Amino acid sequence: MVVSASVATAVFLGGWLPVPFLAFLHLPGFVWFVLKILFMIYLIMAFRWTFPRLRVDQLMDFGWKVLIPLSILNILVSGAVILMLEKGN
Repeated sequence: MVVSASVATAVFLGGWLPVPFLAFLHLPGFVWFVLKILFMIYLIMAFRWTFPRLRVDQLMDFGWKVLIPLSILNILVSGAVILMLEKGN
């Protein structure tokens, strides 16, 4: 988790540069980097605590019973709309 938070901090949060709205705090770059890493770790942990883990059978069940019928309905509705638009011209 620390490694992924470090990479995310370096790539997406500007690394050791200060946060723009907190730039008045004159802290060394290493401190900014550690604070951003701690923030990313908090976000990762909050995300994992908030959303439940789904088992493989639950994901398969959702795919077969919900997503496939919705995709078939999407194909049918899209085809009907295209057919109606072509007949209108």
